[in-house]
Amino acid sequence: MNASVAIQSLPAAKNDDELVRIVDEVIDYIKSTGYHYYVGPFETTIEGDYDELMDIVKECQHIAIKAGAPSVAAYIKVSYKPEGDILTIDRKVTKHHLEDK
Repeated sequence: MNASVAIQSLPAAKNDDELVRIVDEVIDYIKSTGYHYYVGPFETTIEGDYDELMDIVKECQHIAIKAGAPSVAAYIKVSYKPEGDILTIDRKVTKHHLEDK
């Protein structure tokens, strides 16, 4: 694993319900890729091979359009380390989601 990509998909939509429906379809696609991912309130982060993740980012735009968005904007953050060993999603956020005992 040599990359982590955060994608915020912002499809044009008639209303909030339609916006959420389209974004949910994009997230469902990301889930279907089999890569480790984390859904946050503003973006979804996915980890894997850099080139494959870039293909996924591209396909996310197509998914939003196929779901009915007349246009889509996306904000992308990329962490890439060619030799691998990136700072993982789990290492960054898991400690903040553990329940107090």
